[in-house]
Amino acid sequence: MKKVLIVCTGNSCRSQMAEGWIRKFTSDKVQVFSAGTYPEKVNPFAIKVMQMEYVDIAHHESNLVDDYLNMNLDYVITVCDDANENCPHFSSTAKKIHKNFPDPAKAKGTKNEVVLTYVKVRDMLKEFCKDFVQNELGISVNEKILTRNFHCRGDS
Repeated sequence: MKKVLIVCTGNSCRSQMAEGWIRKFTSDKVQVFSAGTYPEKVNPFAIKVMQMEYVDIAHHESNLVDDYLNMNLDYVITVCDDANENCPHFSSTAKKIHKNFPDPAKAKGTKNEVVLTYVKVRDMLKEFCKDFVQNELGISVNEKILTRNFHCRGDS
């Protein structure tokens, strides 16, 4: 079974959402973990926008990337430039993939505007994770998962 680690600075938003997407797209076919270079509590807005897509990350916990150094990983994915620059070297033969995503935790404005920022990042991560699962792991993603049409009101 392939093992995938997603790394971000705080392991509170982007890496948690990516972990949720890859878990959803692969079911039990892949082991997925996420960690941070400086872990923080999982962000409630990240939990909320993922719940809008029926992906539950409320039970996730933030982890320190160093805890995975001795794990035999197949992929290490960094989802922010800071994590890419500060990610420790893994002794395994893991393929490293990097794609920088905006940090939704830096969003300013009304609650609605902040939620919309999280939704945009969530959707970017969804597409990235879908492509990763299909192109790197060779697992077909059920298109029904991708065509749900949910609206973000920000006040629910």
